[in-house]
Amino acid sequence: MKRFLLLFGIFLLAMLSIFAWNNWEQTAITGRVNPVDGANSAWAIGGRDSATSNIVNGNFSFSLKPGIYKVVVDGIEPYKDAVLENISVKEGQTVDVGEIMLQRTLIKKR
Repeated sequence: MKRFLLLFGIFLLAMLSIFAWNNWEQTAITGRVNPVDGANSAWAIGGRDSATSNIVNGNFSFSLKPGIYKVVVDGIEPYKDAVLENISVKEGQTVDVGEIMLQRTLIKKR
């Protein structure tokens, strides 16, 4: 019985080490929105995968599978949505898309 518990403990420790190592290399997309109050959320869409991120102090981040994504920033009036296409993310890579400048919608004067 002691031998079984020892072997089980070693196996469990090995499995935890493997999973901890795999999570260390994060695959992600990050970016910033300007103005910081111009959007509340952003989406990453790639094939059948998608992720959403709240925008906090103008920053957003997605943890994703490797692939090619489209990032959509959902602008708040009077700002337009912003779309970035063909963002390629490889395993263990964090892609910083930089600062996204939101454009204002044109308001028609009467």
